[in-house]
Amino acid sequence: MKMILSFLSGLLTLLFSFHSGAQDANPIKDKTLLWRISGKHLTKPSYLFGTMHMICREDFIWTGKMKESLTKSEKVCFEMNLNDPNVLTEASMALIESITKKLLDNINDSTKMQKLAKLMSDTSGKDKMLSESDPMALQSLMSSAGLNCPNTVSYEDSIMKIALGDKKEIMGLEEAKEQIAVFETIPLDSLINMLLEGKMPKEAAGGATAELMTAYKNQDLPALYNLVMSAGGSGIDMKLFLDGRNKKWIPRMSEKMKTSSVFFAVGAGHLAGPNGVIILLRKDGYTVEPVK
Repeated sequence: MKMILSFLSGLLTLLFSFHSGAQDANPIKDKTLLWRISGKHLTKPSYLFGTMHMICREDFIWTGKMKESLTKSEKVCFEMNLNDPNVLTEASMALIESITKKLLDNINDSTKMQKLAKLMSDTSGKDKMLSESDPMALQSLMSSAGLNCPNTVSYEDSIMKIALGDKKEIMGLEEAKEQIAVFETIPLDSLINMLLEGKMPKEAAGGATAELMTAYKNQDLPALYNLVMSAGGSGIDMKLFLDGRNKKWIPRMSEKMKTSSVFFAVGAGHLAGPNGVIILLRKDGYTVEPVK
């Protein structure tokens, strides 16, 4: 699980490093990561929490209200069911296969191999040999981007440990194959070439991470949303990556909330924006209120 989450965190950091400029089309103004869902004949409230897949331990936020909301909830739902070993195996194998193919498609000569090895060393502080027998090379580079701290922590992992300790059921909003299909659209090949050609500004990944961490620590969903949307300059289809998934999630969330109080924990970038989960739930008739 940590491999998948660390890869996604590093990948998004690199995408933000090539951003096209911030956008401001965000109807959500409240600064909080936690939201209460009620109304539309719900007998019990559910909660929506925006996660950061990987974060430095010293930046980890977990307030009394967040703990209380998780305790009150009967079930926990992530983007995928991270407690299902079959889901994790399927996602991990597909991720490795995709990374390996794109790595080998782009690293076809010794000069490029040396450049990427040096970049990995500069980014992670560790020497790493790259070859066809090393399918995790690109994953290591992506997951190490930006987070310059000795100890990292995953919100999903931390929340799941608490939930399992309380014997709560763990669920997912997507099957592994659905999430894999979306990530297959991310232009890793373009990013690799940008990195190799030196088009990435010096310490851009670290700067992008600092912006993300500042917005997240401030629980500033509007700023976080603008940073996420600015990643469109790297060629990623943000409507598919965020909007399309958000719209699919709403009926699935509705079904899960019918009989139980659910703590939904998804990437914070999914919450805000005109097609974010908060607005879409409100359009579907729910009351979604900030919890501070």
